[in-house]
Amino acid sequence: MIGTGPQRVVVVGGGVIGLSCAWQLVEGGLDVTVVDPAPASGASWVAGGMLAPVTEAWPGEERLLELGSASLARWPDFDSALSLAAGADAGPRAGAGLRTEGTLVVAVDSADRAELDALAGHLGRLGREVRSLTGRELRRLEPALGPAVRGGLSVPGDLAVDNRALLHALRRGLRAAEFVERPATAVRPGTVELADGTSVRGDVVVLAAGAWSAELHPALRGRLRPVKGEIVRLRARATALPPPTRTVRAVVSGRPVYLVPRDGGRLVVGATQYEAGFDTDVTVGGVRDLLHDAELVLPGIAEYAIEETAAGLRPATADNLPLVGFLEQGVLVATGHGRNGILLAPITAAAVRAMILGEPVPPEIDIMEGEDEVAAQRR
Repeated sequence: MIGTGPQRVVVVGGGVIGLSCAWQLVEGGLDVTVVDPAPASGASWVAGGMLAPVTEAWPGEERLLELGSASLARWPDFDSALSLAAGADAGPRAGAGLRTEGTLVVAVDSADRAELDALAGHLGRLGREVRSLTGRELRRLEPALGPAVRGGLSVPGDLAVDNRALLHALRRGLRAAEFVERPATAVRPGTVELADGTSVRGDVVVLAAGAWSAELHPALRGRLRPVKGEIVRLRARATALPPPTRTVRAVVSGRPVYLVPRDGGRLVVGATQYEAGFDTDVTVGGVRDLLHDAELVLPGIAEYAIEETAAGLRPATADNLPLVGFLEQGVLVATGHGRNGILLAPITAAAVRAMILGEPVPPEIDIMEGEDEVAAQRR
């Protein structure tokens, strides 16, 4: 644990985790440098922005459900504080565009409905009740849902944010920070080596480079892997039905698909999951499956315009829990958030700030001290 005097912290990684940690450290009065060749890009830029610990819950991931729920509870205050930090000149929606309309989880055949029933039963046993709805009841809530939707669940507590608005707000909130837009090649106590042969020094290095973190410190090798996800961004044209007001998650022939509304009649459709190494090409098959499944759930999107396709790499661990803690004296890791990076940003940033400033760490997050404990926690 580090003392509370003036310090310089170098954050490696300019995605949602790195920027959130940097912002909280600046708010704590520290001098912060962010090292990333392209800040506010990568998986964070491609994400759907769902804050969905309940609808992401599956048997065996109870710790992740508790962690996600604790972070979700922090999101309203996190968003409000970020709006203030971004400044009045950023406009009336200066923060992350937090959407509180909730989430629907829907199925289009009996097998998919059985999967949702199993999820509802699992959540009920954990004391997290969700409401089962018929197809007709779902269409009363969201008229854009198509006749193929057979039934589903209402989860009003699972929310969403605009991931790109969030990244813009974090950049505005970090006006006092220094940005070094060059690739890092290695991290060691007090030093980040850069690809051009120079280095950046600080009292503490926070390694938050997502799927690339394992390439920068030997303690992480073999403990992280990239999981590819593709998305399609759509815009409702004047003649089309508007997007739903709620996030819609669906299971179509066993394939998950989500549809997350954005301001301006826009919709994010995602996300495929591939174990494809560091490949970020968008594939024809991935886009085809996303649009096929999304159109079955929301037939009106056939009239939408395609604005963008993109792919990102989620940093995944074997148990889907993030790696947060000191790898060695002066090197702190915050990565491995997988599909939950945006959801877990507030609690991760709070934990990193607490460890550096000597404040109480949120009890819901598992903190690791040193390489041996990182390994033990993941056995």
